[in-house]
Amino acid sequence: MPETSFIPAADTARAYRDALGYFATGVTVVTTLSQDRPLAITVNSFTSVSIEPPLLLWCPDRSSLRHDTFVAAERFAIHVLAEDQLEQAQHFARDGEGFTQANWHKSAAGTPALHGYIARFECQKFEAHPAGDHTIILGQVTKVTTRPGKGLIFKRGQFGGFLEQS
Repeated sequence: MPETSFIPAADTARAYRDALGYFATGVTVVTTLSQDRPLAITVNSFTSVSIEPPLLLWCPDRSSLRHDTFVAAERFAIHVLAEDQLEQAQHFARDGEGFTQANWHKSAAGTPALHGYIARFECQKFEAHPAGDHTIILGQVTKVTTRPGKGLIFKRGQFGGFLEQS
């Protein structure tokens, strides 16, 4: 099959986005409190930055109605979703509210803690930097919680998981 090349620009934005889709990512939901109400957003732009100090980053879209609240938040939590949490990922991608007493509680650090995740990172905001149509939010990890399970994956516009190997 022939190779396709281009320089990312406005007229090739769709091709650039499609090419990025070849890279599978985990699916996370970031939560914070806004005026004592829980707020969430589904994110796949999440990665580790540093072990010492423990830093990670995620990048909300500047066009999101939730962007400014998350950029201003001093504390937030990132939940790595389990394979069976597709519905939750889709819900918080569309709507940052819709919490019920059954799906969250307030953590000791004061952030909304969802149920069913496989990893959870409590963070204190470290820095935020504008970056094109997104903002890079760096968080210093203050607590990590993990549970056994398989993670939810996103690739080429679809959600899925890993196949079992024999």
